[in-house]
Amino acid sequence: MRRLIVLAAIIAAAALLGAAPAMASTGKGELFLNGRVVGTTVTPAAIPHGGIDPLYEVTNGVAGQLGIAAVGPGTGNYHGGRWAVFTVTFDQGVAPVMLTSAAAVQAAAAAGQVTITADPAADFRCPVTRS
Repeated sequence: MRRLIVLAAIIAAAALLGAAPAMASTGKGELFLNGRVVGTTVTPAAIPHGGIDPLYEVTNGVAGQLGIAAVGPGTGNYHGGRWAVFTVTFDQGVAPVMLTSAAAVQAAAAAGQVTITADPAADFRCPVTRS
C-alpha cells in the first residue's frame, strides 16, 4: 500500500512539473482598445503571416505605452485576437505622445508623425478577455 501511495505521489509530481512550463507561459496583459485599457490572456501562440486583427506596437513611445488593438469583442470584425502585428515608430524629430486607439495611430501616420510597418512574422493569437 505504501508503495502505491509513493508511486501515485511521484506520478502526480511529474504531471505537475510537466505542466509547469505551460502554466508559466500564460499570463495576463493589457492593451489599449478605443482609448480604454482592456485585459488580455497572454499565451505564446505564434501564427506567422496568419494575423487578421490589426495590433499596433509602438517602438519608441512614451512611458506606459501599451499595445493598441484595432478591434475587440463587440467592435465589429474581431476574430478572437488573431493579431496582425504592425510596428509604429515616431519619426525623427517628433516628440512621442501616448497613442490609445487605432484611429490615433492612423491620424499620427496621416500627419507624418509616425511610420507604420507590417511585421507578419510576429503575428500571434491572444484573446481580449475584458473590455
